[in-house]
Amino acid sequence: MTTPSTSATAGREVAARVVGLSKTYGQGEAVVRALDDVTLDLYAGEFTAVMGPSGSGKSTLMHVCAALDSATSGQVLIGDREIGRLHDKALTLLRREEIGFVFQSFNLVPTLTAEENIVLPLAIAGRKPDRAWFDSVIGTVGLGDRLDHKPNQLSGGQQQRVAVARALVSRPRIVFADEPTGNLDSRSGAEVLELLRASVDTHGQTVVMVTHDPVAAAYTDRVVFLADGKVVDELRRPDRDQVLAIMARMSDAGPGGPG
Repeated sequence: MTTPSTSATAGREVAARVVGLSKTYGQGEAVVRALDDVTLDLYAGEFTAVMGPSGSGKSTLMHVCAALDSATSGQVLIGDREIGRLHDKALTLLRREEIGFVFQSFNLVPTLTAEENIVLPLAIAGRKPDRAWFDSVIGTVGLGDRLDHKPNQLSGGQQQRVAVARALVSRPRIVFADEPTGNLDSRSGAEVLELLRASVDTHGQTVVMVTHDPVAAAYTDRVVFLADGKVVDELRRPDRDQVLAIMARMSDAGPGGPG
């Protein structure tokens, strides 16, 4: 297993941490272990990709970290707060204020304009956007002339950029993106990846992305590889060929369950 050098991680702020994380589905002989004793630090101000074969547990890991699903055992910390110890109200606040999520399917409200979709989480929370930050995010995503358009008036790439802006506008501690380019053509996908990269480089955002695409992974600072619910390798400063080589070594691993 390739491990990061001490100098690469020493003194780094940890945005999220999982410790001994396991997730099982079913019971008895039908039990499926989607995550198997995973321990992993996700560093602040860094773009991390999570990769692995179908059934390796990557989407399950994403959903548990983002408090969209619960663990069977182990801990998930966002900052210094363990999410498994939070009551419902505190968990709702955490999801709303410290976690951004970008779905493969955009998840935009079709009757709202792009601007209304972007500020929707703040509106639900009864907060007004910081106008300077809003303008900065809109400048980064390049949607200044599309804010009054509804989703059906936007291309797929533009819709996903709206979804990314929505995830960024509340200034979350960490943004999770689950296959954000999965429904896009290569050009639109590249636009979204460049946007996520810019949010890290320009705004210091922390982004964690599940992907199956070696080209997408090459935009990141670090790739974590899962197989059968376990972390099996890691790569820093990845390029496409390095990612392909590791995925090729893993190709004999069959599906192990969800994600």
